[in-house]
Amino acid sequence: MGHPVELTTPRGPISGWRADPPIPPRGAVIVVQEIFGVNHHMREQVDRLAGHGFIAVAPAFFDHIEPGIELGYDAEGVARGRELVEALGFEAVLRDLEAIAYQLDSEAPVGVVGFCWGGTVALLANTRLGLPAVDYYGARSMPFLHERLRAPMLFHFGEHDPLIPPEHVEAHRKAWPEATVHVYPAGHGFNCDQRSDYHAASAREAMDRTVRFLTRHLKS
Repeated sequence: MGHPVELTTPRGPISGWRADPPIPPRGAVIVVQEIFGVNHHMREQVDRLAGHGFIAVAPAFFDHIEPGIELGYDAEGVARGRELVEALGFEAVLRDLEAIAYQLDSEAPVGVVGFCWGGTVALLANTRLGLPAVDYYGARSMPFLHERLRAPMLFHFGEHDPLIPPEHVEAHRKAWPEATVHVYPAGHGFNCDQRSDYHAASAREAMDRTVRFLTRHLKS
């Protein structure tokens, strides 16, 4: 369903993966990667969201460092991915995301769905760019609890996630009582069927809730 695209950003062009729905779009969604790049799992999420009626695009932010990076879910991949996202920095990625959202806005109202590192990017797209956002197990969000939500916000967490302990989930609830927070009987990365923490029932329920959230908040 999806296909490669070139995306314009303030730092120059990067690649991405885009899929378009078979029906008039309910909205447009920027899908923000985990630390592993726009790999098979991220492309699958793009295609899945398009199947639910959304224009979906996953920018390959790592292209700014090295084109075509797709990392494995092993210790080496984790270490390299962490190095890459530290090199990118949140501020530069948000400038890219803002430019891509501006381009998509001519086609449909725009929201953001992010996973892992991308979950925190999605949160910041809400607080700093005013975009409706869905954060799947974003483990880097604690330093930003003081920021104000500017649009509807949905969080998905796993109750057995060692990176996001229960007190961190509770801190999210207290910081943003207007947001919707769901906790699943799963670990970190429960949406990804290539990871040991994959939990099929939680992944299905979270996607159903994500689709309902986006459908509600991306109305023209």
